[in-house]
Amino acid sequence: MPNIDDKTLNRIADALERLSPKESPISTLEGANAFIWHVEPDHLVPIADVNHVNLDLLQGIDHVRDILVKNTEQFAKGFPANNALLWGARGMGKSSLVKAIHAQTENLSLIEIHREDIPSLPRLLEIIKDSNKLCILFCDDLSFDHDDGTYKSLKAVLEGGIEGRPDNAIFYATSNRRHLMPRDMMENERGSAINPSEATEEKVSLSDRFGLWLGFHSCNQEDYISMIDGYLDYYNMDVDRDMAHAEALTWSRTRGARSGRVAFQYLQDLAGRLSIKLK
Repeated sequence: MPNIDDKTLNRIADALERLSPKESPISTLEGANAFIWHVEPDHLVPIADVNHVNLDLLQGIDHVRDILVKNTEQFAKGFPANNALLWGARGMGKSSLVKAIHAQTENLSLIEIHREDIPSLPRLLEIIKDSNKLCILFCDDLSFDHDDGTYKSLKAVLEGGIEGRPDNAIFYATSNRRHLMPRDMMENERGSAINPSEATEEKVSLSDRFGLWLGFHSCNQEDYISMIDGYLDYYNMDVDRDMAHAEALTWSRTRGARSGRVAFQYLQDLAGRLSIKLK
């Protein structure tokens, strides 16, 4: 039998260790009220401090804000509530609204799942249903492109599966698209199909599984200025309001849009120029 030196033995041991299955970390909903879901291996990463804004700072979206607050409060109290799709203009506070409502609602866990991990949702629900915690599953910027079958996993979870989603879980998603897919994708399928109405019915039915469709639209100048004033008041910034309004409007024109995001970006610029720290 040939002699094997220690260096060779160590290489063999390292190779065997790499080939052996790694033990998946145990995921629980203890120790935090917000988590990010990761796969390979499946595990929940606790988030001690969620990046959120005060709900009162979200101006110009009063109607949809009140609807989502009421829906979330129903769920938190153990009553029936709907999955929600927040769709529409960029920068108008869709994801900020979800995080702000979570921050002010007791007894709720927020679990963020990335769009590419949607197929793992059934495995995440297995963890949630064995917990006594109420959970908002949150997917930001959800959409599906051509030849993407991932949406089928989400359809089954939202409503269509045999088991259905657990009573202690609800799904909130944000998207720039009302039907979660590109318009040209829908039009192309309609144009080439024998029965155009059936060609896109399966994909469009995904958005139908959200009980709430909350539309976010570009704000007008009055709402935009209200956003600016809301930020100035919240951060106690003693500046000339007429000057701030004029600068903010110029800022929005350079960005080609008026939105809550643009308003906050202007405020950050203003605070930086005035050497004011935003806390």
